[in-house]
Amino acid sequence: MLFLGIDVGSSSVKASVIEGESGKCLATAFSPKEEMKILSVKPGWAEQETEDWWLNLRSAIHECNSQLGPLSREIGAVGISYQMHGLVIIDKNGSVLRPSIIWCDSRAVGYGEKAFSALGSEFSLSHLLNSPGNFTASKLAWVKGNEPEIYERIHKIMLPGDYIAFRMTGEALTSYTGLSEGIFYDFLTGKLSGELMDFFGFHPAIFPETVNSFSIQGHLMKSIADELGLPAGIPVSYRAGDQPNNALSLNVLEPGDVAATAGTSGVIYGITDQKKYDPQSRVNTFLHVNHSAENQRLGVLLCINGTGILNSWLKRNSANGLSYDVMNRLADSVSPGSDGLVILPFGNGSERILMNRDAGCRILGLNFNRHSNPHLFRAAQEGIAFSFRYGLDIMKETGINPIIIRAGKANMFLSEVFREVLSCITGTPLHLYNTDGSAGAARGAGIGCGYYQSAGEAFTGLRAVGVTEPDMEKISVYSEAYESWKSHINSL
Repeated sequence: MLFLGIDVGSSSVKASVIEGESGKCLATAFSPKEEMKILSVKPGWAEQETEDWWLNLRSAIHECNSQLGPLSREIGAVGISYQMHGLVIIDKNGSVLRPSIIWCDSRAVGYGEKAFSALGSEFSLSHLLNSPGNFTASKLAWVKGNEPEIYERIHKIMLPGDYIAFRMTGEALTSYTGLSEGIFYDFLTGKLSGELMDFFGFHPAIFPETVNSFSIQGHLMKSIADELGLPAGIPVSYRAGDQPNNALSLNVLEPGDVAATAGTSGVIYGITDQKKYDPQSRVNTFLHVNHSAENQRLGVLLCINGTGILNSWLKRNSANGLSYDVMNRLADSVSPGSDGLVILPFGNGSERILMNRDAGCRILGLNFNRHSNPHLFRAAQEGIAFSFRYGLDIMKETGINPIIIRAGKANMFLSEVFREVLSCITGTPLHLYNTDGSAGAARGAGIGCGYYQSAGEAFTGLRAVGVTEPDMEKISVYSEAYESWKSHINSL
């Protein structure tokens, strides 16, 4: 049996098909070939059209089908990964009422702050394990307060992956992990937070029925199967936000396991079995995909909005058509520390590790006589790695102490410079794997439909394809550069 995994990101939609028995990836594709459009009508806003997700999903699946040929008829289940914390709202006819307010949108920060103040820090942190912050609940509150005519027409609210599953199956569902990522979930009662619902004035009827991440969650409608070129009636058997799913794709499932990604945003995601939280809610705790009442598994998430998007901005605006590979080689030609050039990568909305401040990206110490593009490329990668270290120090306060950091061999982790800096500045080996979110979602589909008897069985044969150890001769120079970088953070 084959399994299809779909990863709906903010830059593109990727699809992969794996063979269940071997775990081998047989086909993979993404769309669009350039980044998907993000609408920013006002400063701090970030929206996407759900139809863009669907059209690019269809394109990616069709390309996979072309690679597979007749084998595409052997696809037996679908798994969905998606950009976290977004908001999709539909009416009774299933029509989307407005563009999705996505993860990096900052407009709802004030609503989260008011809720945190009204509910009290003790309640919020003990019951929600987070401040409502700028998550889905606060985004919904913004719609209620600013677009009441739209809010009154809401039949169901959804996360981006919930909407994709709904489009495929006609069933409006969400997951327990999804409720927790939206900050709707009470960790002590194990259900929707009545207190938060009352404060914002949300009616429980607008929330879909809740299912486990690994479960049969509806079946592909014939019309949709025909549109996508897939067998009719196959189940959607897995859904999860992109970061829990990325952790799954790397077999990060047990306490102490840690995963990292560095795409548009940067994430470190560690597993714990303890209900711990950051008193300042700079890192966030959610239910992990394999959480159960019997085996508590929580994911502690560090998210930095401004990471890979800085690198892509430099590629578009400074690299004069150079590829990422060439940019990486040019960055490697500059000594560690970038000859005093410092970049703070925070130019993609409010940052949780900075207490939801929108600090903007800053280039500091630029000397027109010493610095050139290679310095910019290295300083950007160092700044991104330093932001990871800054956030990891916060995570350690919640009990996350990685021995190894696992990551997919993709995006920023393709850069030897970035890998070296991150390993040196954290003092932690990096293990890279040839996997990604869409392949992880495909494995999740196999677990959810019962093909695999356990998550461990789904990852038989997954081996590291690269290891980066801390370079003892460079740790001191990176540490010095990091302290300089952090001094600028502390002065914000």
